Amino acid sequence: MKILGIETSCDETAAAVVENGINIHSNSIFSQINKHRPFGGVVPEIASRNHVIKLPEIVNCALIEAQIDLNQIDAIAVTYGPGLGSSLVVGYSYAKSLSKRLNIPLIGVNHHFGHLYSVLMNTKIDDFKDFFPMLSLMVSGGDTSIVLMENIREYKVIGTTIDDAAGEALDKAATILGLGYPGGPVIQKISDGGNENFIKFPIGLKNESRGNWSYDYNRNYCFSFSGLKTSLLTKIKKYENQIPNDELKDITASFQRAIVNSLIDRFSNALSEHSVKSFSCSGGVSLNKVLRYELEKLSLKINLPLLLSPPSLCTDNAAMIAGVAYEMIKNNYVLNPIDVSPSLRLKDWKSIKIS
Repeated sequence: MKILGIETSCDETAAAVVENGINIHSNSIFSQINKHRPFGGVVPEIASRNHVIKLPEIVNCALIEAQIDLNQIDAIAVTYGPGLGSSLVVGYSYAKSLSKRLNIPLIGVNHHFGHLYSVLMNTKIDDFKDFFPMLSLMVSGGDTSIVLMENIREYKVIGTTIDDAAGEALDKAATILGLGYPGGPVIQKISDGGNENFIKFPIGLKNESRGNWSYDYNRNYCFSFSGLKTSLLTKIKKYENQIPNDELKDITASFQRAIVNSLIDRFSNALSEHSVKSFSCSGGVSLNKVLRYELEKLSLKINLPLLLSPPSLCTDNAAMIAGVAYEMIKNNYVLNPIDVSPSLRLKDWKSIKIS
């Protein structure tokens, strides 16, 4: 089964053709980073306008790369949330129109689950049972969560951030330091070779008094990154207008280390208390080299297979959306109703059997 995937949840315009959930025939992406960089972040109006302009071209590129015609597509998959409302509408409207014209199914996919699924596409195995149950760390600019996956259809969010996502914290740090957008890649680049112990940033929730806990998750599996921004602002006050390059390298290295330490600390807590066959990490921040190194060390320490997405599937892409849709069709699950949902959460994904 060949599925055309469409992804426009934020500022990447993407289309892909995937066969049987794992065989990626094409994965075309138009990045708008250069258009948003002058503003220090994504501007929704600019993002949606560029989706309108670029989506037909990107879909055509995906079909050409896959060497197939539209009439050879069996279904269309589209991200319906979470994301920027105006961006989601562009992809959804285009996909809906195309599915009606071709008279083929339209499958709505939760963007977050696409990231979780992306690690399985790298295995090139169509039977994933040997990987489950799996504990997954999803870490991006919009969300940071720990998900227990019993199988491809049953999962539970067991930990999450109570404020900022890890990628969001990196973006905010880059803005504070005047480094530009997006924050994760630029901080990784500048911090290379820096002293990670130059500043001891706090790990949120780790050393605080227990107090009252009003969230629906185990405190030991949750993250808090908002305090890092405040701490960074305090630490750099002494520099007034200019931070020396050597110290900037050390500051960014220390900040990056604090993010990674928090992720590994919380994820390790969850791994130690759940019996799983494998663990994974997905999302844009999973590209971070320091995080990947620490995850690989953890894999050796606990003797569990680690699944990571290749770089092309870490950031927003349509291949992961098409992959999830295949699994939904194969298992007779669809979304009902399908409409854009900008504030959709992973645990809100409710599926019903096809009647």
